Parts: sequence; structure tokens; C-alpha cells
Amino acid sequence: MKVPVTFGQYVPTESPMHALDAKTKMGLVASFTGAMFLVEGFVGLAALAAFIILALWISRVPARIAFRGIKALTLLLSFTLIVHAVRWNPATVALVRLGPVAIDGPGLTEGLFFVLRIILLVVGTSLLTLTTTPVQLTDGLERVMRPLEVVRFPAGEVAMMLTIALRFIPTTAQEAEKILIAQTARGARFDEGGLVRRARAFVPVMVPLFVNLFRRAEDLAVAMESRCYRGGAGRTRLNASAMTARDWLVLLLASAALVAVGIAL
Repeated sequence: MKVPVTFGQYVPTESPMHALDAKTKMGLVASFTGAMFLVEGFVGLAALAAFIILALWISRVPARIAFRGIKALTLLLSFTLIVHAVRWNPATVALVRLGPVAIDGPGLTEGLFFVLRIILLVVGTSLLTLTTTPVQLTDGLERVMRPLEVVRFPAGEVAMMLTIALRFIPTTAQEAEKILIAQTARGARFDEGGLVRRARAFVPVMVPLFVNLFRRAEDLAVAMESRCYRGGAGRTRLNASAMTARDWLVLLLASAALVAVGIAL
């Protein structure tokens, strides 16, 4: 059983997208997310989809990697489509009817709109981790949250925790895949029986998975303590990042275009 994961991965390649500062890409993701929730029609979604295609072409990230995480959201996407499409005693003409339950055209269109919105949102935001190393991501998050330190907010520690969490998502997925393969080789079946039986079949997978996670977390904590890690206070950086004129230009122009698409469409 393959566990498709996109978040937390980094695709090492040379591209203008990789060369941008992490804070610039965070600002672009924030603008893209805002525009995604502002659009109200399929024309707006098409414009944002064109923006994602352009970003993928610039970043030189293979589309199969960027869209790989969509498979893990199949259940959520199906539920979203069904919730919006199904009507109880619909007043309009139904496309499909089964007693008092029916699927009508407006509901199906609305469900498709939200499904496409989720897909674009996932692919668009995943470009941040696909084009940014964990070190750059930590530095960018810390600098973005640094103004909160005036109220004693631990920006450095929070940035480190978020980055470690993102970094270990693909590692955990790979570990789960190995355990699934091992249990399947021993005769375990995860696709037979009802929902309760399938859930019980995953118990031999979850127990060693959590044991390995706790062991890895302990090893990481020991490694950080042995290197005298004490949070963000007094830390220095080997390569200090700073936004250049190109970063500001890209951020301002792209954010303005995204906001304009969100408001107009």
C-alpha cells in the first residue's frame, strides 16, 4: 500500500522559485490562500489554476509530485461533493432520484466548486515545502514571527517545532508504508471485511509506528541537547537570509495580481 505524501518534502533543483527567499514564498502562499477564498466562480478558479501551472513551470517541480498528495484526500473530496450534491426532497428537477433523496444540478455544481477549491489549495500551498529546505523554512518562520517576541512569544522554538513536524510527515508516511508491507507479507489483510474489522487490522501497524515515532523523537531530543540547542535566544546563522529587491518585486506584483483575481472573479 503506497502512502502518497507531498507536505514536508523538498525537491532539490535549480529554479527561480527555489532562489526566492522563504518569507517571499510565505507571503505568496498567504495571498494565494486569501484569493482562493475570495473567488466565487469557476472562472476565478481557472485563473488561480493557471497561476499554479505557471508556478509549477517556474519551479521545475514535476506535476506528479505536486499532485501526489491529492490521492490521500480522496475521502474528504468525495464527502465534500456528496454533502453539497445530495438533497432531501428537492424542489428542483433532480438529476438522479432515489426516494426522497436526490442529486440536483445546482448542488452538484456547488460541490464540484468546493472540491476544485480544495485541490488547488492543497497543490498551491504544497509548493512552499517543495521549493524550500527545512533550514530555510525554519529561518523564514522565525523571522515572520519575530515581532511577537515583544509579548514573550517563543518564535524560535515554535518555528523549530513546526519545521520538525513538517519534515517528519514524509518520514512517518514512509515508515507506515514499510510496516504495511511487512504486515502484508505476514498474511495481514487490510482490505477485507467491514469498517470495524479493517480498523482492527490496522492495530498491528499503529503500535509499531507510534513506538518508532517516540523513539525517533527521543533520539532527536538527545541530538539537539548534545549540540547545546537552547532555543532561539543567542543563536547565530551560518547563512543569514534577507529579502532582495527581486523578492519584494515578486511578492508585491504576484500578491496584487492574486488579490485582484480574488476580488474581480
